[in-house]
Amino acid sequence: MNLRLPSAAGAALLCAVALLSACTPMPDTIKIGVAQPLSGPLAALGQDMVDGTKMAVDEINKSELRIEGKIVKLEVVTADDKADAETGKAAAQQLIDAGVVAVIGHLNSGVSMAAAPLYAAKNIPQLAISTKPEYTKLGLPTTLRLVASDALQSKAMGSFAAQLPGAQIYAVVDDNTPYGKGLAESSLAQLKSRSKTVAVRASLDDKTTDFAALVAELKAKQVTVFVTTLADFQVIALADQLIAAGVRNMSIVGGDTIKTEGLLKINPAVGPIYATSPIVAASEFAGGKAFLSRFRAEFKHEPVYAAHYAFDAVHVLVGAIRKAGTVEGKALLESLKTIDPLAPVTSSMRFDASGEQRYGAVSVYQFKGGNWFLLTRSDVW
Repeated sequence: MNLRLPSAAGAALLCAVALLSACTPMPDTIKIGVAQPLSGPLAALGQDMVDGTKMAVDEINKSELRIEGKIVKLEVVTADDKADAETGKAAAQQLIDAGVVAVIGHLNSGVSMAAAPLYAAKNIPQLAISTKPEYTKLGLPTTLRLVASDALQSKAMGSFAAQLPGAQIYAVVDDNTPYGKGLAESSLAQLKSRSKTVAVRASLDDKTTDFAALVAELKAKQVTVFVTTLADFQVIALADQLIAAGVRNMSIVGGDTIKTEGLLKINPAVGPIYATSPIVAASEFAGGKAFLSRFRAEFKHEPVYAAHYAFDAVHVLVGAIRKAGTVEGKALLESLKTIDPLAPVTSSMRFDASGEQRYGAVSVYQFKGGNWFLLTRSDVW
């Protein structure tokens, strides 16, 4: 005897046996949001994240993605957060309204944290490159970090600066963003714990390029090591002004916002330049060579910042959707926090229950001869 359940009862039965609300129909098109600064001084870094995402989406679409037996397409939806918290919230709402199932965003910690409650209200996973430790401590289930946090980077920055040989005099200068100020304060604590002389402590803003007053103070106090969270374009401007003032051979120890292709324009006469970064370069991974070859062919230039992390984030997200069998938020989040995927480039992208990156590490690079060279790396510092 062939019994046919009424359609409503049938739907209820299917939902009852589905795991974690997997009865949500699989859409024909899965939209992935990318919220980054796409205008202003950090536009190149944000566009790099978009490019990495698009490259992964294009490759996956060409391979005919099947989930639960259904062929689906991925689509990238972008929003410009302008590296501003209020604009970031508007960008987040724009992506939510567009129907994205997850967001690769944001670059700046302050923007990520401002937008996080909006994503959480809709159970939309937020995969951020932001490094401020508080991001994953907001009490929201949707905050996921792609790299190590500043809790580790600040130890790296401060301890590396502290071990530079000789009787050094230090300055610590931040860009007055949540990311920059937090990282600088923690680095300062590392220097003080080692009884180092910090003669200058200043907070500017993230757009300043006129450093006349700062240069005068650095020169007057004979600072020899400049520890900073300023961005690449700011450090380039500062270097030119230091050299014009007759200051040379000052060691600069920066964060990941100077470990960029943009800093290659700096005048090296300023002195030794180092950068700490949780963004491990693509070339340092086994899968990096193939990624870089495809990226160069597609975009006709080198990656600027962290395109390979965005690329891997898409692959991890797709793996989580496959495992969950749904794009429903709670089930997808559970899958993201338990999946053990093989990320094509970094290989070790894993999230713990709080959304923190399990295997994050921080590297120290030196700028020499027009290129960045790895000095050391640690996951403990």
